[in-house]
Amino acid sequence: MAFLEKNTAPSIALEADGPDRHRLVFVGDWAVSTIGDAEKMLADLTVPWDHLTCIDVSRIDHLDTSGAWLIHRTRGRLEFKGRKVGLTGVSEVRQSLFDEIERHHPPNWKPDRQAFSIAGFLETTGRHMVDIYQDTLAMLHILGSLGLVLSTVLLQPKRLRSISIAVQFDRSCIGAVPIVALMSFLIGAIISQQGGFYLRQFGADIFVVDLAGILVLREIGVILTAIMVAGRSGSAFTAELGSMRMQEEVDALHVIGLSVTEVLVLPRILALMIALPILTFISDMSALLGSGLVTWAYLDIPPAAFLTQLQAAITTKTVAVGLVKAPFMALIIGLIACVEGLKVEGSSESLGRHTTMSVVKAIFLVIVVDGFFAIFFAAIGV
Repeated sequence: MAFLEKNTAPSIALEADGPDRHRLVFVGDWAVSTIGDAEKMLADLTVPWDHLTCIDVSRIDHLDTSGAWLIHRTRGRLEFKGRKVGLTGVSEVRQSLFDEIERHHPPNWKPDRQAFSIAGFLETTGRHMVDIYQDTLAMLHILGSLGLVLSTVLLQPKRLRSISIAVQFDRSCIGAVPIVALMSFLIGAIISQQGGFYLRQFGADIFVVDLAGILVLREIGVILTAIMVAGRSGSAFTAELGSMRMQEEVDALHVIGLSVTEVLVLPRILALMIALPILTFISDMSALLGSGLVTWAYLDIPPAAFLTQLQAAITTKTVAVGLVKAPFMALIIGLIACVEGLKVEGSSESLGRHTTMSVVKAIFLVIVVDGFFAIFFAAIGV
């Protein structure tokens, strides 16, 4: 039997091929059964590559794909040093084997660079527009499903998962209070310091209070809070739902007849819509506290004068404008986070990508919605 035949150990000889010219001769069996010995021999190979002319394979007794690949790799390693090395003693059958290996040799990596073209630009734009359309449909689908579940909960209040809402509220609101308060305090302090630095040149130091109060209560407080909530709670929602998708827990809910919107989406969105106005109010108070301390230390405006000027500068409408935006921004953040979480596929790469997209989309839409609110309130004179 052929598999009982004893293999001939592979060896390499260096023979003269003229003055200062040598050839590398491969001898024995170069096959998968002797591949270990051949690898060690090639690793220890030292040849005068500047005198080497060719590789001779005519004395090889048995050659298969493994041995041919080793010879091909050795030839490439020698040529990498700057000298062309030929291959001699190759029969027609073995030449076809070497040709096949050459065809399957991986090409050198080249970066994928494409020249700019109008067609490519239009194609990329079209793909992005299709993605936006599909995301909009997914958000409308979740929103419609959410409305249906809410109507069911109103008719059957026992179906409202109050414990889940409380748990999500604790994570979204109570856990976020320290970072929101700290960031808002610093932003309020920075606004007052920069405003005071420029207004003091015109003797209008006291109007720093008006600037900080109106800017914080109408815009900065709610936007800053929404951005932090999108990065903190929105990404957490996406990661949680995405992990459930990867572990097929969402499919299990479908199998046992439970509504994913009722069990997973509604508690998170309701908790976020309750939490964001509270966090916005805390953010406003922290920013005004930071502003008041900076005006006291930097502009010598005492707290009593700060509060008096603040009462004259703001009204109930000023406070309400910022707080009214908060539930809508929370709804947008929650919808995007849940949609992206439910789009996660079965890989960690997909989870990371959709979590990143959730935060980016939420921040973008929060700023867009704030712009629409600004136009609306300006139109009605608020």
